[in-house]
Formats: sequence, C-alpha cells, structure tokens
Amino acid sequence: QVHLRSAERLRELCCANRGTFIKVGQHLGALDYLLPEEYTRTLKVLHSQAPQSTRQEIEQVIREDLGKEIKELFVSFEDTPLGAASLAQVHKAVLQDGRTVAVKIQHPKVQAQSSKDILLMEVLLLVVKKIFPDFEFMWLVEEAKKNLPLELDFLNEGRNAEKVAHMLRNFDFLKVPRIYWELSTRRVLLMEFMEGGQVNDRAYMERNGINVNEISRNLGKLYSEMIFVNGFVHCDPHPGNVLVKKCPASGKAHIILLDHGLYQVLSESFRMDYCRLWQALIKADMKRVQKYSQRLGAGDLYPLFACMLTARSWESVNRGIDRSPVSASEDVEIRSNAAAYLPQITQLLNNVPRQMLLLLKTNDLLRGIESALHTRASASSFLNMSRCCIRAVSTYQRSKSHSLYRRAQISLTEALSLWQINLYELFLWLKGSQLGNWVIALLSRMH
Repeated sequence: QVHLRSAERLRELCCANRGTFIKVGQHLGALDYLLPEEYTRTLKVLHSQAPQSTRQEIEQVIREDLGKEIKELFVSFEDTPLGAASLAQVHKAVLQDGRTVAVKIQHPKVQAQSSKDILLMEVLLLVVKKIFPDFEFMWLVEEAKKNLPLELDFLNEGRNAEKVAHMLRNFDFLKVPRIYWELSTRRVLLMEFMEGGQVNDRAYMERNGINVNEISRNLGKLYSEMIFVNGFVHCDPHPGNVLVKKCPASGKAHIILLDHGLYQVLSESFRMDYCRLWQALIKADMKRVQKYSQRLGAGDLYPLFACMLTARSWESVNRGIDRSPVSASEDVEIRSNAAAYLPQITQLLNNVPRQMLLLLKTNDLLRGIESALHTRASASSFLNMSRCCIRAVSTYQRSKSHSLYRRAQISLTEALSLWQINLYELFLWLKGSQLGNWVIALLSRMH
C-alpha cells in the first residue's frame, strides 16, 4: 500500500511538472527488474499517456512553424493524439495528396520550461548532496544539459532517423518511418505513418501470432549492432518508442523504431573496451572483467559495475551469465542489494565516462522489455552480442594493421570464432528441438 501510494504521488508529480519530470518517470517505469511492481506498473502509463497539449496549443505551434492552418495542410487531422510523451505528442493526419502521416508536435511551453527544470534539478541535487555527502548526482544535470537541446530539435531527430535506417538497412525486420522534410521544422516533424503494438505487450503478440522470442532476439541483434559495431546508439527504447507488427503480405514480424531524438555516439577506444568487457563477462574471465571495468572508470567497484551492466548477482557473473536464466530469488537479491549499495552506485555513476550513462539507461530499458516478455538472459542474446563483439574487434584490429599477412590472420581468426558460435547455436537448437530429442533418444538406445 505504501509503494502504491508513493508511486501514484510520483506519477502525479511528473504529470504536473511535465517535460523533464516525465522523462525521469518513464525511465523509472522501465526498471522492472529493480523497482517494486507498484512503481513500474503505475509509471508505465507515462510511456505513451503523458499529459496532452490542447487543440489550440497544437494549432499555435503549427501556425508559428509552418505558416499555415491545420485545415490548409491536411485533409483530416485527428484531435486525439496517438501518444503523448514528455516533450511532444503525435497525431495521425492525411495530407492533401492522400498520404497518411504521423505529425509529431512539440508541447508549446517545453522549450522554456526545460531550462527551468534543469535549474530546479541542479538546486535539488545540491541540497541532497549537502544532506547526504556520499551521494553524487551532479552528472545527471550535466547529461540533461547536454541531451535536452538535442531532443528538442526535431530536425536533428529526422537526421538521426535517416542515419540509423541507412546504417541498419541489412536488417529486413527493422522499419524506421520516412521523414517528410518539406513539412518539418525544429518543433514539427512529419513522418510516414506506422502502427503496431508496444514491444512489451506479450498479449498483443500472442493475439497476432508474433513469436515473442523472435522479437526479443531481433531487438538484441539491433542493439548489439548499434552499440558494438557502429557506435551510434538509439538511447530511448522505452516501450512507447518500439512497436511490433506482423506484415500481412510476408507474415514476418517487424520492429518499428520511433523517436530518434536521443542518440549516443561512442568513441572508438570506449567501444573497444566495452566490447572486450562484454566478451570477458560472457566467458566469465574475471581477470579481464576487472581489467576492462577499471579501464571504463569502475576502479575497485568493478564487481558492482559488472552486476549493474548484466543485472545479475556477482555469483552468477562468476559462474557465467549465459549458464542459467535469472531466478526469482536472484531478482529479489538484486533489488535488495540496489538499495544497500546506493552510495556506491552513485559514486560509480559519477566516475564512469559520460558515454556509459546513456548505455546504462538503454540497458535498463531493454532489460525491462525482456522482463515483460519473459525472455531475459536467453542464450541467443549473448550469442548475438558475442558475434558483434568479435566483428567489431576484428574490424578495429585490421584497421590498425599495415601487414597483409596480419590482416589475413585476423580475418581467419574472426571467421573461425563466428563459425564456433554458429556451431554452438546449432547445438542449442538441436538440444531444445523435437528432432534433437529424437537423436538423443536414438543414441541412448544404441548405446
């Protein structure tokens, strides 16, 4: 009852203050593996049902930015938004030429309000630091100061959308809405209209014959490619921004990626250390876990850093995170330890490179989706990460080598490593399939 009452008060606070407060509430609502259910269930509504701007406010923004009235631009314009988030809301409309579009319109007061929100957060965090000297939260304000102006520029969002669509064009399951530049400004963004169910809606997927494990696997592929190979990462994958839909023609399930305002660009040195750290975590190589955690700023808190990255207990990290799925008792242990180690967690967040902060947030949101779909810690997600890490490290090594023989050697090692992973994946598939059970039964009988 206390959790529920507090969560409802927190939701009301976010809705009353809007903007930055809703962004914080969205993040908290995605921490299924960490926070009590009363908080996550109550705050999840902020992913797509945040407070809305009125019709008059929407008309004002369109008039100011596009110089025309809604009725001049559109044949039809739905008053009720498809979704309302912290900075904007999206309406379905039909252009004069018959194209159905999604119109993203910034809340009119959010530009001016965001700077005040950041100032307020800065003051509050300074007060918190005075009362609790062990807590270091100023990095939160620094990140907000850097990221909010980018998120408030919808032209920047359009460019990010086109860049990621081109970068990941080989993934036929990924759909990114096309941008209509002729009717887009810093506060209004016109996109191709796409619809689907939220990625954490397991019931929707079951009703529409969408394979939950396939969606989870493809989402993992997508983010592994962005993080380890390209170093250009969509950092706001909350369920309102990731939709799924089955294509009637092909029968394939598509992942629709929305809201491209917040991206993290990873430096090459950071990306290589992060790749090698995940390789060490998957192999349970504790010496290398310590080495690369410390290179990423974790210092003596590297065991805590490893647990934060994987959302697993230190015992599971030592045993190998791909060896067993997360148990209910381990979930309870992680939740209780998060509270016990809060001063150390804040110290760690203050010490790691700024690039790491958005990656940790992205990890939290993706893990929240996996929790909702009951697909956490599946072997396939670690195999996909391993493939991307191997490719990324090999590409980096080849770029630094001037010897043709050495480059050929790197390529051969890469091919062998990828082949080993494919073989292991085939073994896991056979082990879990009916055919595999028949083969095992036959071999046992023959023996």
